[in-house]
Amino acid sequence: MGRVIRAQRKGAGSIFKSHTHHRKGAARFRSLDFGERNGYLKGVITDIIHDPGRGAPLAKVTFRHPFRYQHQKELFVAAEGMYTGQFVYCGRKANLMVGNVLPIRSIPEGAVVCNVEHHVGDRGVFARCSGDYAVVISHNPDNGTSRVKLPSGAKKIIPSSCRAMIGQVAGGGRTEKPMLKAGNAYHKFRVKRNCWPKVRGVAMNPVEHPHGGGNHQHIGHASTVRRDAPPGQKVGLIAARRTGRLRGQAAATAAKADKAT
Repeated sequence: MGRVIRAQRKGAGSIFKSHTHHRKGAARFRSLDFGERNGYLKGVITDIIHDPGRGAPLAKVTFRHPFRYQHQKELFVAAEGMYTGQFVYCGRKANLMVGNVLPIRSIPEGAVVCNVEHHVGDRGVFARCSGDYAVVISHNPDNGTSRVKLPSGAKKIIPSSCRAMIGQVAGGGRTEKPMLKAGNAYHKFRVKRNCWPKVRGVAMNPVEHPHGGGNHQHIGHASTVRRDAPPGQKVGLIAARRTGRLRGQAAATAAKADKAT
């Protein structure tokens, strides 16, 4: 019996917990209320801030409370082009402007949106990374659903009452600048979680990883592994339908699918 491998130790938490102490808070839409369902609410962006461990900047937005003499402060994922002092409008009757939050049914087909809800009122889950956006493909008024294309290229059908922010998330092109040195990678992951540097399985001993050992660094067996493999064996390409780069007919089909979208 080998040692408990890294993938198993991560499940316990401990030193592998995410580093959330300095984070600014959950970035999400306003709680869905009567005002947003039927009209709109006006908020003002008071500040654009950096959130440690997140590539995208956050916008502090202040709304007046619908029926009390007080303010409601929200943290939104900032869209490209937002600025302090900008008015943002949230609700069914808001205009189609960058930074405004509308239900998908009020957004025309082909529009670029971000921070899209999956279920009505969940306050935004899709397309939230820096530079990410989703595209509204079509609406089906008969059953109240809409089709959106997610950043992964997958197309998803969601309720048309789900909200989304107009525009794409700020901070795009972040990955285009090379890291250049290990120190930059160290600081990048220090504020995220303990997942760097990552030792390859083939560089380990047989006791520490299924890919370890041997006179040359090689796996020695197929890198694919079945879905119901026990923990400790379940490393590599888990339940892979296919492996390797797309070639021949498969590549042509994939390219055609990309053009169609």
